[in-house]
Formats: sequence, structure tokens, C-alpha cells
Amino acid sequence: MADASARLVLWDIDGTLLQSGGVGAEVFDRAIERAVGSRPPARITMSGKTDPQICREHLGLLDLEDPDAHIPAVLGYLAEELAAREATITEEGHVLPGVERALETLGRAEWCHQSVLSGNLAANALVKLRAFSLERFLDTDNGAYGSDNADRNKLVPLALERSATRRGVQYEPGAVWVIGDSPNDLACARAGGVRCALVATGRFGPDELSALGPDACFDDLADTEALVSVLRS
Repeated sequence: MADASARLVLWDIDGTLLQSGGVGAEVFDRAIERAVGSRPPARITMSGKTDPQICREHLGLLDLEDPDAHIPAVLGYLAEELAAREATITEEGHVLPGVERALETLGRAEWCHQSVLSGNLAANALVKLRAFSLERFLDTDNGAYGSDNADRNKLVPLALERSATRRGVQYEPGAVWVIGDSPNDLACARAGGVRCALVATGRFGPDELSALGPDACFDDLADTEALVSVLRS
């Protein structure tokens, strides 16, 4: 039986909770170079995409006979490269406005359970969160990640399944929120039949995000009370 009063919040990471200081693009270049011997000639837009999707698009820029055959190797190197730069993320990146207070406030709320829905590989998501000690607020074991599926639109059902099978908790669709910073976050929420709040701390401005018709839109997460009010609505 679903608990109508409970809320599940699925947080995106990059551009929503934190900025990694440009490390993400560089580790992709290095991982691809290690796998195929050369770097992509250009960088693609990565916002809201899964790591496997980003990998496939980058490899498509190279003259390779079978680009997809290299994806597993690139992803393995990607995890190694990012783990080696955790200290750099801490030094050059930053937590976005209001994030720590929001996570702490929701973490104390009996009605709220916080997890992750990210295009990052699970290992990479943990590195980024751990760089700023944000993992302590989140149930990272029961989130959904790019390492689970390259198609971000399939991640919400997976997170709900894990909540049901591993935690024994089911949620009404209207009680589940994806919080992200890009149109792809909204798309995956809609594909999963759940609600979405967008925050304009990534590549997209508030007017762009609001025009997409999310259930809520914020300039940033500095107003914790407003966020809590929306999530409880």
C-alpha cells in the first residue's frame, strides 16, 4: 500500500546540487584517449545526458569502425579518471546555493526520503557527492544512474522499483519528485509519470525552464521553505 503522505525526492547532481569545476569534460577526453588512442575533435553538450550516451556521442565524432564496441572500455577509464580527481573537484568545484540547507532540512523530515537520479555512472555520482560530503544526506544505494541504463527516461521506474523491493516502500506518482536543471530531467520525470521541479543553476535560465511547463521552477535552491512547500503540495 502506498503512503500518500510520503515523498520521494530524486536529485540530479551536476548543475543541480553542485558544479564539478569543469573536471567532467576533461575526464571524458582522457578516458576516450586511453581507450582509442585519440581525443574527440570537439566536445558535445553533456547537460542532462547519461555517461553512456555522452560516451557514444563523443565516439561518434571519431573515425572508428565500430564506435559502440569501445563504450565499456571508455566507461571503465572514465570511472578511474574521475576517482583520481576527487580532490580537484573539491578544490575547483562548488556546492550550489541553498543545496546543503535543503538537503539537511529534507533529511530531517519524516515524510521525505531523498535519493539520486543521475546520468552519471553510480561510481562517478558518489565521487562527486563525496567531494562535498553531500552523500550523507542521500540514499545513494537505491538511486538510479547512467550505469543502470543509457536511456535516462527509463531511470524513474528503476528508482521506484528499488524503493519497493529494497525498502518496502511504494509511492503514489504524485508523491515522487525529480529535481534537476535541464529539459532532460523534465523528460525523464514525465516518462516515469512523476512530478518535476527544475532549478536554473545549470546551463538553462529560469525563463527557458519555466517555458517547458515543469510542476515547479526555481532560480536556485536558496529558499528552503519554498522548496519544502512545493514538495509537500
